[in-house]
Amino acid sequence: MTESTVLETRFTEPPADAGEAEMLLFALDRSRAQFAWKAGGLDAAGLDHPHPPSALTLRNLLRHLAQVEYHKVTVFVTGDAMRYPDWPPLPEPSPPWLAVVYEDPDWAWRVPEDETPEETYRIWDTAVRYARDAWRRAVAEGGLDQPSRYAFEDGFRPNLRRILVDLQDEYARHTGHADLIREAVDGLVGEDPPQ
Repeated sequence: MTESTVLETRFTEPPADAGEAEMLLFALDRSRAQFAWKAGGLDAAGLDHPHPPSALTLRNLLRHLAQVEYHKVTVFVTGDAMRYPDWPPLPEPSPPWLAVVYEDPDWAWRVPEDETPEETYRIWDTAVRYARDAWRRAVAEGGLDQPSRYAFEDGFRPNLRRILVDLQDEYARHTGHADLIREAVDGLVGEDPPQ
């Protein structure tokens, strides 16, 4: 385990009577921390270890959740992107690998053979930092009731609450996958990372 493969797993609990937006953002950050704990600190063999009969790996999950973080923010929160394959230019500044994410919806499942664990971890960490900042700005500027930037074909625009809940749900599902895969890799079990 190297310093560059250890992911941030700390989270700060809000007061028990915190408002809805603060509580939902906390729930997402806690799920991110749980996922980071299960996926972090591994070498290439650990990241690429499947849990048969599934071929899913922790590296696939890291890349997939990075893609989901960017998608939810740039489509629904900031409005900087639309749907595949007709997305406009990327938001600036953006990491160089993000162009590939935008061009290929299956990017997370096709890992280059030469991608190092450090690169995979950096991809996910960069996406989380970008998304966390965008969510906090959006909530501060207009709250969760504001309609998303994206309108479906019928003109309906879900509010940001729905998008945030969908992102939290994505983490809940995949943290469960990460629990099983990580236990198979090295026996790590538990619910919350040590604080």
